[in-house]
Amino acid sequence: MDAILLVIVTFTAYIVAYNTYGRFLARKIFKLSDETQPPSKEFEDGKDFVPTKKWIIFGHHYTSIAGTGPIVGPAIGIIWGWVPAILWILFGSILMGAVHDFGALVVSMRNRGVSIAETTSRYISSRVKYVFFIIVFLALLIIIAIFGLVIAIIFKMYPESVFPVWMQIPIAITLGCILYRKTGSIVLPTFIAILLMYTTVVAGTVLPFSMPDMGIPATGIWTIFLLIYAFIASCLPVTTLLQPRDYMNAWQLFIAMGLLLLSIIFSALFGDLHLVAPAVNLSPEGAPPIMPFLFITIACGAISGFHSLVSSGTSSKQVASESDAKFVGYGSMLLEATLSTVVIIAVGAGIGLLANDSGLIGTDAWNHHYASWSCAKGLGAKIGAFVNGSANMLTFIGIPLTLGKVIMGVFVASFTGTTLDTATRIQRYVVAELFTDMKINFMSNKYIAAAFAVITAFLLAFATGANGKGALKLWPLFGSINQLLAALTLLVITVYLKEKGGKKYFITFIPFVFMIIITLWSTAINESDFMDKGNWLLAIINGVTFILALWIIVESGLTLVKKRKSTNRFQNNS
Repeated sequence: MDAILLVIVTFTAYIVAYNTYGRFLARKIFKLSDETQPPSKEFEDGKDFVPTKKWIIFGHHYTSIAGTGPIVGPAIGIIWGWVPAILWILFGSILMGAVHDFGALVVSMRNRGVSIAETTSRYISSRVKYVFFIIVFLALLIIIAIFGLVIAIIFKMYPESVFPVWMQIPIAITLGCILYRKTGSIVLPTFIAILLMYTTVVAGTVLPFSMPDMGIPATGIWTIFLLIYAFIASCLPVTTLLQPRDYMNAWQLFIAMGLLLLSIIFSALFGDLHLVAPAVNLSPEGAPPIMPFLFITIACGAISGFHSLVSSGTSSKQVASESDAKFVGYGSMLLEATLSTVVIIAVGAGIGLLANDSGLIGTDAWNHHYASWSCAKGLGAKIGAFVNGSANMLTFIGIPLTLGKVIMGVFVASFTGTTLDTATRIQRYVVAELFTDMKINFMSNKYIAAAFAVITAFLLAFATGANGKGALKLWPLFGSINQLLAALTLLVITVYLKEKGGKKYFITFIPFVFMIIITLWSTAINESDFMDKGNWLLAIINGVTFILALWIIVESGLTLVKKRKSTNRFQNNS
């Protein structure tokens, strides 16, 4: 019953937080007003700037920020115990992550829908803007290269997922053609699209596809195909594929979450579902210290810098009114935290219900997956832990184990695909913004900017060989870079709120202080580790990132001081 109690307590907390703290932020801190014209209407072009119904943009935003992050992070972070993991997810999402996402969305909407990096020019300085762009570009470069590999790994682990994942594209395009007609209800076409999607999932169980040997490893071939797809998807109007696919995947999430919640209840009542993971485990074999690395490992689900890129990159160009920003920005983050909570239960309890690949159950199954840090941190291992644990629970509501694995495998691959789409489009925007500022105007062409984004990711992915795993070389940096981005975004929002006057800026300043300490702490530890191991590539990039972060902090601090002196001078003169 401990799993059910955990669900009740955390889900209640998320609902209460949305209706109290979220409302406070919307009304008192950001003062949302529908009288303010959003960028989606001011610059409407039918391609990137498109005013969108609240539920559809919610679906796009949520599935873009989710990906594998809220699955893999908690599935690794639970090695330190389910209690610290769930506490960080709960309080981190409510007080930091959702504030971060919501704030980035509002700041971008009030600045013509430009990226959070571009807004630094107005609120801090043009020098900091270019430094911020470097960090953003590096983060997106790793995401695009690594997420193509993640989907390739899922296709290799679960060949039954290949057919339904690719069939989502024509279904989504057809759904988009119907949704954006000016008349008619969206209920029936949504129902038909979801029905077709799950029909392909069932079909996938009898139509598994494994990539044949074409001279290079299957992961390399899939990565090439996925990068080509990402280029095409990032150049299409958002209404053609991005929005309808994300909207459809949001319903996939709602259904999957509903099935998992039912399975938690039934497996607790009629099975032996209980948390087999330790409550606290401060010294796992080979693991880095829980402080600060718990807060770096579990990012999505608590707070993630990538979310600010989605908020200010695509969503701010599509939200139809300021009042929708609370639902899209704050609400999506809490729903992601809900997903991460379910992941904790799947890998901390569901994994022990039935014997899977290891042939073990209960605590023995947990110990097999989490015997050491080297066992826990692999992408494939943790995706497998979540899929197997979820499929185990689904058997208690009558879904066969094999079908359950396909359902969850498609679920993970679909969310990763939407993040890949969005990350490539955002990188296209970032490249165009950066080169436009540098007066290199031909790079603002969407095809050239998208090609630059994809080609650089391709070069990284294949830097170490034909298997497409080159991004794994930089993956150890991503956690710290991602959380550094979150801290710097909070800093920009803080400066924005400071400019508005009063003490409102403490809402984001306190989370910024926490996140920057945690991030610089982990970066310093990583730097020592990289140098000890003679990994000079990572040591150089990590060291440069550390210096750039300090630069931004110092210059932003000077900006805050100047604004304070300016405010005091104005008050004294008046």
